[in-house]
Amino acid sequence: MTTIQQLLWKLDVDYLGHPYYVSGNAIAHALGQHLPYETAQSLHVSHGIFVPGQFGTFPAEHSEQGAQPGFGSGLKPVTAYDDLFLYRHPQQTWLLDSRPRDALNTHDIRIQSGHPALAHETIRDMPEEHRQDRRVTSWFVTAYVHADDQSVLPLEDSALSGLQFGGKRNYGYGLTQLQDTQMVDIDELDYSRLTEADAFEIELITPFVLESEFPNTTAQRVPWWWQANRTVLRERTECLVLQQEAYSLQTVDHGQVSTYKGECPVETAKNGICRIGTHSKYGFGEFRLKPINTNLTRNT
Repeated sequence: MTTIQQLLWKLDVDYLGHPYYVSGNAIAHALGQHLPYETAQSLHVSHGIFVPGQFGTFPAEHSEQGAQPGFGSGLKPVTAYDDLFLYRHPQQTWLLDSRPRDALNTHDIRIQSGHPALAHETIRDMPEEHRQDRRVTSWFVTAYVHADDQSVLPLEDSALSGLQFGGKRNYGYGLTQLQDTQMVDIDELDYSRLTEADAFEIELITPFVLESEFPNTTAQRVPWWWQANRTVLRERTECLVLQQEAYSLQTVDHGQVSTYKGECPVETAKNGICRIGTHSKYGFGEFRLKPINTNLTRNT
């Protein structure tokens, strides 16, 4: 049995940090300040994805259907593999096309102490005839953890609330409050969309580490079951900070898609949830396996 604990925090104060996500390293560090040492060492922490709190509708591949208010501000039930990724894509496909989805899914940037910060809420003015009204989008961060010692999960709410992410934490930035949490047994999920398909693609959710300056690590090759190599993949330099030391990472950048060449899609999909490669413990190497030519379209 492999169990993960999904976590959702509400940003209460502007965030100064990585513009694409809150790294698993940052979340692990914040959790480590609230947990016993042995518990913190057992954890494997995903990257945190920014999620706007808006009205939305379930994507076609989700096990539930229909529109609901409060998307992004609460976790949804997870019964199938695809349900896990509802909030794990920066595009947030559950946002309605009938609304200004690009605007609603874009952080305001505010200068704080001379540094750009992602606003904890986005305020949109209304037309002149409704100038007294405002539309406010609150921002959330979603992540998940699993552990070498399954008995340490679930983590207590008291250890999950009041965490701070990003820079200038001494000045109060990056403060969050726990919004929601739930446990998911990934072995009990419905993987029928994978078992019924013949061809698949791999979507990289977080960067995959190829080379690392961290001590006692070795270079990684692009997995053989990706129909891609370094000549066609976009790379990015990342940074891992542990015990005040910064280590450079050369990674395959997230968001890229490759054809899957393996023969064990369900096992591969489970590995993608727990992540692969160097520094997977800190959120790197998460991917999603998707059937090709499913003819599913997103609701609007």
